[in-house]
Amino acid sequence: MEKQTMRFAILGLGTVGKGVVKLLQESREMLHLKTGLNLELAKVLVRDASKPRPGFEGLPLTEDVSEILDDPSIRIVVELMGGIEPARTYLVEALRRGKTIVTANKDVMADYDKDLYDAGEIGDAEIYFEASVGGGIPIIRPLKEALAANTMRQVMGIVNGTTNYILTQMSQYGRSYEEALQEAQALGYAEPDPTNDVQGFDAARKLAILCTICFLSRVKPGMVYTEGITRVTPRDIEYGRRFGWVLKLLAIGKEVDGEIEARVHPAFIPHTHPLASVAGSFNAIYTVGDPVGETMFYGRGAGAGPTASAVVSDLIAAALSKRTPGRRAGDAHTVYFEKRVLPIEETRSRYYLRLHAVDAPGSLARIAERFGEHGVSLAEVVQASGGPDHPDDGGAAELVLVTHTVQDANLQAVVRDLKEMRDTVLRVDNVIRVEG
Repeated sequence: MEKQTMRFAILGLGTVGKGVVKLLQESREMLHLKTGLNLELAKVLVRDASKPRPGFEGLPLTEDVSEILDDPSIRIVVELMGGIEPARTYLVEALRRGKTIVTANKDVMADYDKDLYDAGEIGDAEIYFEASVGGGIPIIRPLKEALAANTMRQVMGIVNGTTNYILTQMSQYGRSYEEALQEAQALGYAEPDPTNDVQGFDAARKLAILCTICFLSRVKPGMVYTEGITRVTPRDIEYGRRFGWVLKLLAIGKEVDGEIEARVHPAFIPHTHPLASVAGSFNAIYTVGDPVGETMFYGRGAGAGPTASAVVSDLIAAALSKRTPGRRAGDAHTVYFEKRVLPIEETRSRYYLRLHAVDAPGSLARIAERFGEHGVSLAEVVQASGGPDHPDDGGAAELVLVTHTVQDANLQAVVRDLKEMRDTVLRVDNVIRVEG
């Protein structure tokens, strides 16, 4: 039987773009069976069409985006350029002209989703962006479709493979942050400039997308409290292990009394938590909904293969939707409310604090008094003794204090006071939230 042809274009032929082309070439017959369509790659936008691309000869390359936007026979545009511009401009124009888009671009989707949806309404076109969060892990469509009957209460995830790999190396092998980062860079898990990952910015963009979908209210990256992993030490991880905890960089979204918490930061979780066993460069997203309860999505969060899987799956869905007049299977707009996003000072958590104090009678009592003055209740206090496993730092005592659940503003007031107690507190080494 002769199959209908659906023409599409790709913007960008980097690592992910090549992964998508390779998957399309290798899976041609399977795609025919699943769609009943002949998916024809009409154009590939690149910066330099004369550049040698071994293994990808014969592709219909172009350096002029108008050859794609002006061609009415191209009905789907797959954007794999990354970054905000010119990708955002190209996507908006494609949507205005009635072309459905498939994108892996978390930057554009996190900051400019309204621009895209507005353009899509003008052109009666759809938006698919499964690959923008979690790489090959299906999460966007499950949240919008399979879990649509639920009121989502919480989304919490490990959504950055670079930081998860670094923390895994520190936890399992006792490596320092610097050593683990160098290893991640050598293996290609971390960029030469790792700032976007290790400072939490990548995770914050992904969380903004997840919160917007889960809580039906727009959350932008600038609304997400963001803290990276650069201050984490093997010492902190070892103390966490004694308490039965595992340290992860978590993206956390919650709806509490009609308001949204959105935060990315290192956090201890119980070793029994579903996310605790997610190791290496793997990602996982844990959700709590009513009435479904707990669910978790797990897999490779990055790389050409996993991302290509999500992109081509979206391409299949987009092509099927385009084939059937009146059918709209794309990821519909989900912003129905304007819920307040809580500043970090108004959120509540338990906290781990590690500090060095003068090893003298009364020091701990003076420190505990400051906690009490700000209404912060202590659940546990551990004082390290001398010796090779617990160095006394030249007459100083290392203290670890764990609080009960407290408002962030109160805890930060305690930390400010501790830093001013120079006759008692030599330094505050770290403050880490405890979740779960």
